[in-house]
Amino acid sequence: MTMFRSISMVMLLVALVTFISMVSSAASSPEADFVKKTISSHKIVIFSKSYCPYCKKAKSVFRELDQVPYVVELDEREDGWSIQTALGEIVGRRTVPQVFINGKHLGGSDDTVDAYESGELAKLLGVSGNKEAEL
Repeated sequence: MTMFRSISMVMLLVALVTFISMVSSAASSPEADFVKKTISSHKIVIFSKSYCPYCKKAKSVFRELDQVPYVVELDEREDGWSIQTALGEIVGRRTVPQVFINGKHLGGSDDTVDAYESGELAKLLGVSGNKEAEL
């Protein structure tokens, strides 16, 4: 029984080290570096797909606030799938849109609309908001 437990612990340790190694290498991939650099280089960043209705809704929020986000249309890039995978590893979600304000992850479409409607988004951006606008 003790030998079985020791083998199990070794296998668990090997699996954990392998997992940490995979996450570390993914977090430092060229795509992850692109995501991090993009987020840090722009006030508003939206990782989007051009045909996605949720992405369109998130982008419309910024139009209402007269703000122009930096938009990365993943479906229009050859490396879009890899960027989306890296984004998923960084924020824990592979879905689009993913919105960042001042280098911080805001969330997806619902999070963006909620922040807009509550006035929090305008506050984060340092602008006055129009909460009565139809989205």
